[in-house]
Amino acid sequence: MVFKLSVGLLALAASVSAASIKRVACPDGKHTATNAACCVFFSLADELQTNKFDSQCSEDAHEALRLTFHDAIGFTRSGGAKQGGGADGSVILFETTELMDPANNGIDDAIDNLKPLLQTFDVTAGDLVQFAGAVAVSNCPGAPRLEFLAGRPNATVPAALGLVPKPEDNVDKIFERVIDAGLTPTDLVHLLVSHTVARSDTLIDNRQAVPFDSTPFTFDTQVFLEVLLKGNETLPPSSGEGPAQVPNPLANQGAMRLQSDFAIAHNPLTACTWQEMINNQELMSANFRAGMAKLAVLGHDTRNLIDCSEAVPEPVPAVKKPATFPAGTSRALVQQSCPLPFPALKVDPGLPTTIPECIDGDTNINDCPS
Repeated sequence: MVFKLSVGLLALAASVSAASIKRVACPDGKHTATNAACCVFFSLADELQTNKFDSQCSEDAHEALRLTFHDAIGFTRSGGAKQGGGADGSVILFETTELMDPANNGIDDAIDNLKPLLQTFDVTAGDLVQFAGAVAVSNCPGAPRLEFLAGRPNATVPAALGLVPKPEDNVDKIFERVIDAGLTPTDLVHLLVSHTVARSDTLIDNRQAVPFDSTPFTFDTQVFLEVLLKGNETLPPSSGEGPAQVPNPLANQGAMRLQSDFAIAHNPLTACTWQEMINNQELMSANFRAGMAKLAVLGHDTRNLIDCSEAVPEPVPAVKKPATFPAGTSRALVQQSCPLPFPALKVDPGLPTTIPECIDGDTNINDCPS
């Protein structure tokens, strides 16, 4: 009886505490916030969803999510001449300089899409980049609701060139770079969850929006399975900097696989972190949320930031389809580097399905020509 009474008092105290939090009416007349500083982000979310992303897991949404990494990773704890400000919007404010970095090839579309919003919303460039990425991914079925802290000051200098890892970089070099930025190899795998909805416009000649897995509009675990499947196609010779992809069993169906993803999936430091997310949607989503929370504040003291996560839209629910071997593949193609048991998965029936190729602003899978 005493135990039940104690629980009841705790529950009552919690409800009273929640009820005592006063919300601020925002100037737009539509929203309320726990902090007046968050009001602008409710309005910004409305603008992004209506006029930038069309509330879809669109190409513009994919590009906005990619921009969060390219801005934030421009930070080094080793200091010196290379010191950058991390997640500070330098990629927008100093785009002419940072677009000279070959690793930033293709991010100009996201910059062009978001930069005009700095003229109409009283937010800093760093806050815009990270908030837009959080809003963007909320449109992808199965994505977590990301944390968003506001209050990043604007960048005063560009990030040095060479701080953004490239797909053709040696895996040890990639790990060294993210560790210098304040992340771990495990954090990097958690961030690579973004590749479940990622596509490339620049890595394959004459092709745009080439997906990294067979379900490019769904935030699911397929990418972690498909990166481990043995491929048999012949790739073109290296351009001199090393290939950006490795043999992929889905290449003939329209997908590609990054060399860096393949290497990280098989590295002893990260192989099991990679494999354990296959067919584990909840773990994958939680890992991505944690990784993005660290990435989004690189270079900042979180004690100086304000939690405005409430302005991030509730994500689209997951499709709840288990991971499966795409038609034409099987367990026999798995190249396993983690000693843990591999999950038991079914094979999709039928002939191999061509993955739609989306070009020039097509926003959802129904708009993609086959």
